[in-house]
Amino acid sequence: MKIYLLGICCLLVLSGLGRAEDEAVDIDATVEEDLGKSTIGSKTDDETVEREEEAIKLDGLNVSQMKAMRDEAEKHNYQAEVNRMMKLIINSLYRNKEIFLRELISNASDALDKIRFMSLTDPEVLASTPDLKVLIKPDKENHALHIIDTGIGMTRDDLVKNLGTIAKSGTSEFLDKMEEGDENVSSDLIGQFGVGFYSSFLVADTVVVTSKHNDDDQYIWESDAASFTVAKDPRGNTLGRGTHISLFMKEEAYDFLEEHTIKDLVKKYSQFINFPIHLWTSRTEKVEEPVDEEEETEVKDGETDDDVKVEDEDDEKPKVKMVDKTVYDWEAMNDNKPIWLRNPKDVEDADYNAFYKSFSKNSDDPLAHVHFSAEGEVTFRSILFVPKTAPYDLYQDYGKKVDNIKMYVKRVFITDDFEEMMPKYLNFIKGVVDSDDLPLNVSRETLQQNKLLRVIKKKLVRKALDMLKKMSDDDYKEFYREFGTNVKLGVMEDHSNRNRLAKLIRWQSSNDESEMTSLTDYLERMKEKQEHIYFMTGTSRAECEKSPFVEKLLKKGYEVLYLVDPIDEYTVQNLPEFEGKKFQNAAKENLNLQESEKAKETMEVLGREFDLLMTWLKDKVLSSGIDKAILSTRLVNSPCALVATQYGYSGNMERIMKSQAYAKAGSVEGGNQKKILELNPFHPIIQELNRLYKEDAESDAALDLANALYDTALLRSGFSLKDTTQFSDRMDKLLRRSYNIDMDATVEIPEEFDAEEEEEKVEEEGEEAEEEVVDETVEEDSEEIRDEL
Repeated sequence: MKIYLLGICCLLVLSGLGRAEDEAVDIDATVEEDLGKSTIGSKTDDETVEREEEAIKLDGLNVSQMKAMRDEAEKHNYQAEVNRMMKLIINSLYRNKEIFLRELISNASDALDKIRFMSLTDPEVLASTPDLKVLIKPDKENHALHIIDTGIGMTRDDLVKNLGTIAKSGTSEFLDKMEEGDENVSSDLIGQFGVGFYSSFLVADTVVVTSKHNDDDQYIWESDAASFTVAKDPRGNTLGRGTHISLFMKEEAYDFLEEHTIKDLVKKYSQFINFPIHLWTSRTEKVEEPVDEEEETEVKDGETDDDVKVEDEDDEKPKVKMVDKTVYDWEAMNDNKPIWLRNPKDVEDADYNAFYKSFSKNSDDPLAHVHFSAEGEVTFRSILFVPKTAPYDLYQDYGKKVDNIKMYVKRVFITDDFEEMMPKYLNFIKGVVDSDDLPLNVSRETLQQNKLLRVIKKKLVRKALDMLKKMSDDDYKEFYREFGTNVKLGVMEDHSNRNRLAKLIRWQSSNDESEMTSLTDYLERMKEKQEHIYFMTGTSRAECEKSPFVEKLLKKGYEVLYLVDPIDEYTVQNLPEFEGKKFQNAAKENLNLQESEKAKETMEVLGREFDLLMTWLKDKVLSSGIDKAILSTRLVNSPCALVATQYGYSGNMERIMKSQAYAKAGSVEGGNQKKILELNPFHPIIQELNRLYKEDAESDAALDLANALYDTALLRSGFSLKDTTQFSDRMDKLLRRSYNIDMDATVEIPEEFDAEEEEEKVEEEGEEAEEEVVDETVEEDSEEIRDEL
């Protein structure tokens, strides 16, 4: 029994040892990688990096090659101040994200300029890639935009220095080297890579630059705006020479991958680059495609062999069908060449007209143009045009910003938002300005406001005014009809060119009823000893011709200018003289008509005769309206007129001031200014007034006539009446007196007009009485019904 129990215990011990051996841990086994990783839940950082690596694809490089290249690449960190500058560039410096393409194309053009310049002395530098061009290729599938140039390219050290340092300009170093070599060069370069390159990060999360220089291998530079890496390209030399920039776009910048967007930007900023720019585009074409035998139609149901026609040998041609096929090709983006760089003698009018229409979006030919180059303190070339018609809103928002002058620096469009490029009165002039001397402040968007811009503006204004001066008579008439007001505004605004602008003004004149005259022609026709240029203002030529103020001037043969535009009187106020001759308003005091001595003696005698009358008018009758009353030498047929003081408002100016949209009632000072009453001593009415005054100064006849003359003088002189009701009552009294109508006669209205009103009242009372009777009848009937019930 004991032996049996001992055997059972041994068996149990042996079985336990066996299970322990089965459960022992294998020391050579490996732990499963990343046990916490979930295919559905959150992803690890390793997976994110792998997905980003897979997203960034370059032609000829697979994912494993990209990963290997990154592992071997040299990593560089931007300095702290560079990081801050990068944030400033990306977030603040550039107002429009679209300028990134302009910057990259400009940099490509500079690289091409460098290699072309070097090829002048060493043609072998172009051996690897003879064609000099810029290529733009959008890749919507990978959300990438590629800009390729066949320029000078960059070595590994260039990539680190030029792209790793903010505002490090390869161009500046290039020019320094050329100066050290004592070579007289003039290269139109803006900067191989400077701050402009970093505008790429406005639209891209990652930027990859592949570059090949003749003196080095092909390298790849990659950055995410935080750091950058440089590595040798495992593909070898695929570019030949040049630079390939790949922008992996942000989601909000996908629109820049569209063909139409790229075309618009190239046309706006870079259409005049010296080198050809090509865009990878697609189009749909109709092409022939052979028809498979399976697609051929079979014998229709119901047809027999007898119905099938035997085809001739000529008909036994391969059957084809037309299908739509997408074709990809490079399309030239900058066919237009900058004609301002050509000699004006070599450019035809048709070329100027075509160029004007292309950049101004105007279908009409220009009225005039000037093509010139300026040298000296600043060198630039320009073409200015005068449109044939004025915009409909030319004066509605006068002084607003316009984009008529386009500024280029080395054929790269910079801006058309220049307030200082042209004065406001020449805002209708269209054109281009291209300078090689303008400095660039941080970016091409903001030019420094320095004296060079002022010099350019000064020369542009002079050339524009010379262009207007040299226009033919017929063309200038057409121009003045559209833009004459601008010339007058220029006299008011541009004092430095006031005399030049004054020669361009045209006004109507008493010398010719149909043709307008210039001030130069007026001076040639002036009478001997004439000291002033006489003018009259009004709303129309007819009003000016019939004004009492020009009666004596015209009678004596003086030429009078008729200023009928509202701006004309303002213009003359800012043009006190022209070539030594002062302007004289015929409607103001101190009009000197150079009377003879005998005439002066006669006026002195008449002055004594009318002295009391004039004192009576000034002090008693018209004291509130006139400053004084004098005898006039300017009136011929009119009995009197109201003349403004030398610095007061004329009737025309007072009317203009009152008609201002923002003028308040009674706020115009001219309305309260006292005028000078000039009397024509030879007029019968004035002589009759003098007689009535001497007989009885307090008589109604004398008072009414004096007031009537004052009122008519207001109207005749262009002023407005203060009290039209009082004027009408006074005219009524004069008419009664003229036609011997009793002053006490009243208006008698026949009785029937009043009776009609009484009949209407009676009818209304009758209708009310009938309504009362009806109401009483209804009440009685209601009572009877209630009683019966």
